Amino acid sequence: FETLAAITAEEASRPVSATCATIAAQVEHTRFYLDLVADHMEGKDAGKVDWGEIWRTVSAVTPDEWAASKARLEVSYRRVVDIIKTRAWDDEDALFDAFGVLAHTAYHLGEIRQATCTVKARG
Repeated sequence: FETLAAITAEEASRPVSATCATIAAQVEHTRFYLDLVADHMEGKDAGKVDWGEIWRTVSAVTPDEWAASKARLEVSYRRVVDIIKTRAWDDEDALFDAFGVLAHTAYHLGEIRQATCTVKARG
């Protein structure tokens, strides 16, 4: 969240390249993933998931949209953390979920930090 706090809506809206997503899309994808994992950990079936929708639809954001996106991400993050704190760790699925969250979100945080260097340099 410290990384995202330093990114403006304008910067979050700039694609890193012609073939790369915006930071806004990275944040929304990460939020989407966290919500799906939380639902799974709570035993809810997500049904068919369109993993590409966010990449196709999220690009430019207004300051209000950017603030809302960051707020949604934090709510999703806190939800997952709360679930993880209450899980029984003798369950293989719980470990799989926790390590999946760690790896996937760490990857996207790395993408966001790399993108930040690029979008701030072009600003």
